[in-house]
Amino acid sequence: MSASTAPQSASALARTGSRAIPILITDNPDPRHISTSYTERANLTMRMSMWRFTRLTNAFSKKLENHAHMVALYALWYNFVQIHKTLRISPAMAAGTERRLWSMDDVVSLIDARSAKVSGETPVG
Repeated sequence: MSASTAPQSASALARTGSRAIPILITDNPDPRHISTSYTERANLTMRMSMWRFTRLTNAFSKKLENHAHMVALYALWYNFVQIHKTLRISPAMAAGTERRLWSMDDVVSLIDARSAKVSGETPVG
């Protein structure tokens, strides 16, 4: 199989109750419809939305770990909290992975629960 006809694959997680089960998603896209436009648009949207990706401000990340956390927060906000104009819902709702729009309170609760789990503390609230 040549590189252009090789099936594209990605791993995903299927949620069953409280467990996440990895599943393999494969596809064989038509090479005439493969484009980097979607990736480039996503990169532009991220650069325009987060000042951390510009050098002209003081909002840069001094540590790579902090930068990775900020990118993860941005992806969570972009996909679960923000209503997109063209979709009129969040991308997570459009994809069918979530039934309701998240608020920033939901994001903070998720972060607090994860922090408590990592540190072994009981979450407050």
